[in-house]
Amino acid sequence: MTQTEHAPALVLHRPVQARWIPLVCDSPHSGVEYPSDFGTVAPWAALRQAEDTDVDALWSAAPEVGATLVAARFPRSYIDPNRALEDLDPGLLDGPWPHPLQPGEKSRLGYGLIWKQLHQEQPLYARKLTVDEVQQRIDRCWRPYREALAREVELAVARFGGVWHLNLHSMPDNAYARLGLNPQRRLADFVLGDRDGSTCEPGFIEVVERSLLARGYTVARNDPYKGVALLAQIGQPAHNRHSLQIEVRRPLYMHEATRERSGGFEALRVHLTEVLGEVANYVRARLSN
Repeated sequence: MTQTEHAPALVLHRPVQARWIPLVCDSPHSGVEYPSDFGTVAPWAALRQAEDTDVDALWSAAPEVGATLVAARFPRSYIDPNRALEDLDPGLLDGPWPHPLQPGEKSRLGYGLIWKQLHQEQPLYARKLTVDEVQQRIDRCWRPYREALAREVELAVARFGGVWHLNLHSMPDNAYARLGLNPQRRLADFVLGDRDGSTCEPGFIEVVERSLLARGYTVARNDPYKGVALLAQIGQPAHNRHSLQIEVRRPLYMHEATRERSGGFEALRVHLTEVLGEVANYVRARLSN
C-alpha cells in the first residue's frame, strides 16, 4: 500500500498476439495506491481491510494462457469500479448531484460507488464530500477503469464473436457475519457468482468449479456473493458474452490483519495458474464448435 498523487487508474496486461483468446480477467479491488486527496479519517490498517490485496498477483499468469488482465491501482474504498454511477448515496455530498441517482442496497449499507464506512464503528469521513471531488474520482479512476475493461471486452467480441470474462475478488473469512448473515456458517474456499445462472453459460462456471474441486478446494455458487454491476453489464449469454465472479477466501493466501502474503500464497498462485490453463482450453474448445 502506498499514498500517491494521481497515478494511472489501472494496469493492463495483454497476451502476445499469437496466443490471444477472448478470455478477459479483471481485478477491480486489488488497488493499493491511495490518492493523497482521499481525506479519510480511517486508520491505514483499517482501510486495508477493504482491499482485495494481491488478487491481481494470484491471477498474474493470465497473459501466459492467452487472456487479458485488467487490474485497478486505486483502492475501492476511494471509489468502487464494481458499482454503477447511479449507486451513490446523496447523503455523502455537500450539494445536489447533477445526474439522476438510484442508490441501491450497497449504498444503504455504506458500500456504494463511494463508500461511507468500513463498518458501523468506522466511518470514512468526518465531512461531506464535494460534488466536484466525487466527479474527479469518477473521471480519474472509475471511468478509465470501466472504459479499459469495456474496450477489451469489445475487442474480444469483434475478433472472436464472443467473450468469457472472469471478475476476480477475495473475501474475508468472516464474510457471513459482515453481510449480516449467520456467522456460524462455514465459508467455502471459493465462491463462484453468476447472478443465479443469468450471466454465463453453464459450462463456464462448471469448468472453473471442477478445476478448483480437483485441487482440493471447497466451492460454493452464489453464496454469499452473486456478483454485482460488472457481471450484470458484461454477462449476456444470449449474445455469447459470459461473465463469472470468483471470490477466494483470504486466509488461503494472506494474513488478513496485516495483508501480508502467507506461506500458502505461492501454492495457491500455482493452482490458479493451472485453473486458468483449463479455462483457456475451454474457451478454445468453444471457439472451435
